[in-house]
Amino acid sequence: MSVRNSLLAVLTMGPAYGFQLHGELARRTGGRRSVNVGQIYGTLERLIAQDAVESAGSTADGLPLYRLTETGRTEALSWLHDTRSGSGDEWNDMLERVMIASSLPHVDLASVLDGYRSAWQSRLAARTAEPDSGQGLLADAADAAQGRAALAWLSVVAGLAGDQGTGPSMHRELSALRPKRGRRPAPAVSARPHR
Repeated sequence: MSVRNSLLAVLTMGPAYGFQLHGELARRTGGRRSVNVGQIYGTLERLIAQDAVESAGSTADGLPLYRLTETGRTEALSWLHDTRSGSGDEWNDMLERVMIASSLPHVDLASVLDGYRSAWQSRLAARTAEPDSGQGLLADAADAAQGRAALAWLSVVAGLAGDQGTGPSMHRELSALRPKRGRRPAPAVSARPHR
């Protein structure tokens, strides 16, 4: 999972604090991947340095809030509609990207699904055009089976979403549950005179 891009996608919903984002990633991807909460905060710091995220103040109880910059919003929406895998793991990247996209009410899920259908159909067509491209028959058969499975799963998602949005809602608002822990600003240290 691209933690960076997933965080940007969730932040399209509005400002959130780090531990909240940690929970949102697990909730929106069906718990498929476990991300250390420290990785969330480290990624947020890098996103601030890259001008994709900025401070949005803090919650009433002192948790720092983060929000997207225009650059971050553009990157998030572009990533959601991209079908390429930076890690070479097209299957898992597709699952997580589609799950996140399906949970965001402002994302056109149909266009995300269409993009993936087209990408997997192209991969399958390329495999049948070159039946043995040096990878061997077993590798070709595995790639073809994965392509057919991807297309079948995309059809299931489309069916659940419904053609006109009449299926069960997969959209999720940001959770309002408060964390039992999270980064809070350090308490101010009062100066005490030495005796």
